[in-house]
Formats: sequence, C-alpha cells, structure tokens
Amino acid sequence: MKVVILFASLEGQTRKISHFAQDMLRNAGHDVALFDAAGKTAGIDLENADRIILAGSVHERRHPMALEVFIAAHRHALEARPTLLISVSLSAAFPEGLEEAEDYLVEMMMRTRFTPSHRALVAGAVRTREYDYFARQVVRHVVLRGRDYDPNEEEHEFTDWVRLGAALRDFMSPRRAALNSAQAAASSSASSLRADRRFEASSGRSGSVA
Repeated sequence: MKVVILFASLEGQTRKISHFAQDMLRNAGHDVALFDAAGKTAGIDLENADRIILAGSVHERRHPMALEVFIAAHRHALEARPTLLISVSLSAAFPEGLEEAEDYLVEMMMRTRFTPSHRALVAGAVRTREYDYFARQVVRHVVLRGRDYDPNEEEHEFTDWVRLGAALRDFMSPRRAALNSAQAAASSSASSLRADRRFEASSGRSGSVA
C-alpha cells in the first residue's frame, strides 16, 4: 500500500516517531513517503495514497500551526481515506494525563474541522538541556509535578515503542480499513464537550514538549 506520513516536530521526538513509522511500514513491504510539515508540502500526493499518517507534537495545548493549516486545507482529501492522527505529548505518558492529552487532540480537530478515522495518543520526551529557564520550570513543576520522573535528568524518553508499533499494525490491517469512521466521530463529540469545559481553565498549562 502507498502510505503518506506528514509530521510536525518541535524538538525532535515526533520526527523520531515518524521515522520509526516509516521504517516499520517499509519493512512490512509498503511504499512510504515521509514529509516534514515545516518544509514544502505542495508536492504531497494524497489522492493516490491508501493510508495517511499525521503526527504532531503538543506545546502549550496546541499542535504546530503548519500541521493544522495543512489538515484544514486538505480536509476533504484526508476524510476520503483512512487517516491516523498521532498526537505526541507528555500528558500521554501518564494514566492521569490521558484525558488532557485527548483534549489537545479534540481541540485541534475542532479548529481544523477534521475527524480522523483513527487516532493515537503517544508519549513524547523531555530534553531539558535545550530549554530556557522558564520552560524548565514549567516542565518540572507543572507538567511533570508529582510524577515518576527525575527532574535532574536532561533527557528522558517516555515513548512506548511497542505500543506505537501495535497501533501502526492495527491501522494498516485490512480489518481496520473497513471500520466505519463514524465510531471516531461519536467519540470525538463526547470529547469535544469535555474539551470545551476544560479549555479556558487549563489554557495556561503546557502539555508537552516533543
């Protein structure tokens, strides 16, 4: 199958996740084209793709603007074929953060008016040596407060590669291709109500650096 992967990464973890997906699918015999949303996207052929994977990191509750603009501009083409939307955040690394991680994804779906047929919440990574003082304090005392993480670590990867591989295999299977995307839409509606209620109260928090 022909697969298009488009990613938007702020600090490199989402790029690493996207290359992992590319390598895994190529090893499985698929024809994979990988694109960075920060580069030129005019040549991306969505019409001939059998599957599409979109991956974006979360920073201050939002995915990169380049990714959101692409999704909004190509919404109809994306809706016409199976699409996996991967949202990468630190919140997704912890059971108590999954609801918030889901909210980040739903908020982007509301802004772009696009509901993917499949979606995955994937944990990102921390690279504090690359952060300024303010960013380090937010990560240590807000995002990762009270969680099993050594704040003195300069780099820590939370991504569960085994789970990510399982999600990719599930997405690529013929059985999943036949799944009615109405299930995803129904789930999104419920999540949207929760996201609306929580948005203003939590708009000042940073969900990830990935």
